[in-house]
Amino acid sequence: MESKACCFIGHRKIDNGVELTQRVSAVIQDLIGNKGVRTFLFGSRSEFDDLCHGIVTELQKNNPQIKRIMYTCRSEYACMKEEKEERERIAHEVTKRDIKYKDYDGAMMSDRLWSAGKASYVERNQDMINASDYCVFYYNPQYLPPRLKYSKRSVGDYQPKSGTRLAFDYANQRKNGEKDLTIINLCKDIDKGMAENK
Repeated sequence: MESKACCFIGHRKIDNGVELTQRVSAVIQDLIGNKGVRTFLFGSRSEFDDLCHGIVTELQKNNPQIKRIMYTCRSEYACMKEEKEERERIAHEVTKRDIKYKDYDGAMMSDRLWSAGKASYVERNQDMINASDYCVFYYNPQYLPPRLKYSKRSVGDYQPKSGTRLAFDYANQRKNGEKDLTIINLCKDIDKGMAENK
């Protein structure tokens, strides 16, 4: 079976509980066991990303063939597995607190992110989608992101579109175009017909 890739994209804040953790875990186990996914791609700065990273990291213990790859933006940094303990030790010495870093098996950064400005996360998400066979989302169409402090696009207290919505729309355009892409949306607040879009 050919090795495949999966990316995770979701809202910064999610309804994170036992039910969602079980659903995410079941989907990831299916992707590894039945769909041939060996590479998992991560963005950052969302509770959904943190949840998925934790589950993939745990499953990696029994599936050493899987890799966790961080897609970074200009201001982000991926901690490699080999660096994790040393970075946590240094952070502990500075802060006098225990700090745990997420670690990865590799990192990617697109050349176009340097010219993207503040919207570099949009291009980062598009690059992750382009590199994936499966996209696992936590996307709620009713979600309105809070207004950014200096945004000219805000309407009242909310942004008109979240980064997750932009990525979800882009993935659907890719799926309906030339790319063979499976989109899985794990937000429980959506119509069941939208949950898996092949």
